[in-house]
Amino acid sequence: MTQEFKAFVTDGEKKGRVVTRSMEDLPEGDVTIKVHYSGVNYKDGMTLDKNAKIAEHYPIVPGIDLAGEVVESKDGNIKPGDEVIVTSYALGTGHDGGYSQYARVPADWVVPLPQGLTTREAMIIGTAGFTAALSIYKLEKHGLTPEDKPVLVTGATGGVGSMAVDMLSKNGYSVTASTGKESEHDYLKKLGADSIVGRDEVTPEKIKPLGKQTWAAAVDPTGGKPLASILSSTKHNGAVAVSGLTAGVEVPTTVIPFILRGVDLLGIDSVYCPMDVRKEVWDRAASDLKPQHLEEIAQEVSLDELQGALDDIIQSKIRGRVLLKL
Repeated sequence: MTQEFKAFVTDGEKKGRVVTRSMEDLPEGDVTIKVHYSGVNYKDGMTLDKNAKIAEHYPIVPGIDLAGEVVESKDGNIKPGDEVIVTSYALGTGHDGGYSQYARVPADWVVPLPQGLTTREAMIIGTAGFTAALSIYKLEKHGLTPEDKPVLVTGATGGVGSMAVDMLSKNGYSVTASTGKESEHDYLKKLGADSIVGRDEVTPEKIKPLGKQTWAAAVDPTGGKPLASILSSTKHNGAVAVSGLTAGVEVPTTVIPFILRGVDLLGIDSVYCPMDVRKEVWDRAASDLKPQHLEEIAQEVSLDELQGALDDIIQSKIRGRVLLKL
């Protein structure tokens, strides 16, 4: 096995560096993986800043998801040569993550690569696609069907948003995509958006406690003030699945939508999602994404280009998914 390899390490000073490591530098774990791809996620960008309090310690190798091939395993259910996915848990935040040519993780973090999916496609889906699929899964458990119209997707050009638009469209839902980027309307239409609204249309300057009933449901990776506006405009017995905080952590809402319209707010926890649900959702994500759109959503960077991609994702300059190719 290779004794030396490259990894991207940060000390929490908003920057990282590419270093040479040995197998002895890998953390404790049952399964050693030759990493093929990792995703560039907003959370990874935040990990570079110790003031964001995302990482449990420094220095650390970021990368909250990875896909690759098992090279060593202490677990009888996982064999060398198996292609696998690892996302969430403490990967890239409390345990060295995917921005490394080799990774070592606990066996109970490992998901078999769904049939028919390549490791590259798995990381185009990545944490963002898994989060989008989990959002739709929970909305459907709540009772959402394609007959319920329309479904709003906020932050629609980002990773979670792009994936949600694509998956919902493939499954027959009427999708309204929200974005502040007029230049990306054609992109969203290619993904299957039936209509596109501006960010200011979703979040007016003054949010009423109870607005016009507009959305049957929503996938919201933004949080903050937009979430408050969405809740006030959700139809009777509708639901909003929230998974992010790019618009802030404080939600200036009231109890009115919940007690007068029966609106439900569904929190999407992709980090500690139970393994049985995790495998089911990964299988669904693999089947629900339109193959022709995976390349539309994705672009690749190298370790040397990674810092720039992380800077861009924090500044909301990324469209779709960026993959780190190891």
